[in-house]
Amino acid sequence: MKTIAISGSPRENVGKRDAKELRYEGKVPAVLYGGTEQQHFAVLATDLNEAIYTPEANFLEIDINGTKTKAIIKEMQFHPLTDLLLHVDFLQLFDEKEILMEIPIKLTGTSPGVKMGGKLVQKLRNLRVKALPANMPQFVEVSIAKLEVGNLFRVRDIQKGNYAITNTPEDTIASVTMSRALKQAEQASGKK
Repeated sequence: MKTIAISGSPRENVGKRDAKELRYEGKVPAVLYGGTEQQHFAVLATDLNEAIYTPEANFLEIDINGTKTKAIIKEMQFHPLTDLLLHVDFLQLFDEKEILMEIPIKLTGTSPGVKMGGKLVQKLRNLRVKALPANMPQFVEVSIAKLEVGNLFRVRDIQKGNYAITNTPEDTIASVTMSRALKQAEQASGKK
């Protein structure tokens, strides 16, 4: 999986006033969980853009005073009106400990149902995947090459790798429905 490097500076004071000052300086207060103790630090908001505003799943390598730690973003808080990033929680990764992440779905192939005039509907964009960090996929590939009009591709139909998908097996990922033009063409041919 792709790893993005960011650097942070430790926070001496933890509180509302300190957090407000950091945001005024263009920094975001952050906390790193999962290790022996929590680490409070600040990171430049612009450094987080590549990790936050992307449809991809990424690992992060956080450098705090020369100490590098591998982590993922666990939670983000945004201002309700301005969408300004207010706070970020990171979860430290360990090679022998499984993690749960939202991984994007990548549709591949061309559906014969779409070629016939059907409409491809993608219901799920991400899957909840549980795996060791080394086995975590960048994306989950779903082939739609066999989807005819009226067919579904469900979570249970995915070829499993060395990871577990925690979504409900009956959840629909993609389907090909009959488009309005195809319905009209079928009705017209049925009347003749």
